[in-house]
Amino acid sequence: MTVNVLFAAGETRWEQYRAPLDEAFAEAGIDADLSLNHPPDTVDYIVFAPNGPIDDFTPYTRTKAVLNLWAGVEKIVGSRTLTQPLCRMVDSGLEEGMIEWVTGHVLRHHLGIDAHINGQDGVWRNGIIPPLARDRRVGVLGLGALGRACAEALAALRFDVAGWSRSQKDIPGIACHSGDDGLSAVLERAEILVLLMPLTPHTENVIDAGTLARMPRGAMIVNPARGPLIDDDALLAALDSGQIGHATLDVFRDEPLPPEHPYWAHPRVTVTPHIASETRPASAARVIAENVRRGEAGESFLFEVDRDAGY
Repeated sequence: MTVNVLFAAGETRWEQYRAPLDEAFAEAGIDADLSLNHPPDTVDYIVFAPNGPIDDFTPYTRTKAVLNLWAGVEKIVGSRTLTQPLCRMVDSGLEEGMIEWVTGHVLRHHLGIDAHINGQDGVWRNGIIPPLARDRRVGVLGLGALGRACAEALAALRFDVAGWSRSQKDIPGIACHSGDDGLSAVLERAEILVLLMPLTPHTENVIDAGTLARMPRGAMIVNPARGPLIDDDALLAALDSGQIGHATLDVFRDEPLPPEHPYWAHPRVTVTPHIASETRPASAARVIAENVRRGEAGESFLFEVDRDAGY
């Protein structure tokens, strides 16, 4: 039986994903008719991105699942027209890319690399030696698939890693915390703080004046998750006062980041253009094909979103 799969993630991504999806469906033994133009009442599965053509799911009466291409679902999870199961993307390529970006910037701050790259003024300063990784305390806020992977990678480099999540986790080698007291415990020890939380009403502005004040003076912040996790005015004030030593930011409330935004010119901010990681078509296509296979077999979907939790 042919399964109708609607690609609703934009024509640019269509060129990137068409061949990998066809190959993944074939490998999974699925007879899939992948198209940009299936009539709504004939669609079995939707491959979705929030900047694609669909904002009303009501006509898709036959659809068994909406398969998001992004790890984040905050732009779709609250849709009142979406009654079908929603699955977020957990992709090995995205995970590997995030590990590489996070560990690279944590190591950069840990080793003080910026001072050497930007401070070549002819003065030989041989007394500034970084601590060993085992003596550097790193906090990771968010211990989902990406947060856990990054926390484990940092622990493998022997950093002293503590993590926080909404629900209590148990991860070997990571001091896991939850709840308000747990958040305070991670913040109070984090010399480098990595944000990998989903964006929900509970996590927006989680990094505000109060949480920033709890961190060790001069701590570093690395955010490859979502821009609205941070109260921008509070962070700028903390940077100006020296409470926060540096912030490396890959995500922002408004993207592209406007040229006039103070982050661009701030000496203690590094801006990267939302490049921390990206879903890779080949590996993401296999995740989508597996979820279609599961749907057709009556099995539970991978990475189905908890609508109440928001992720």
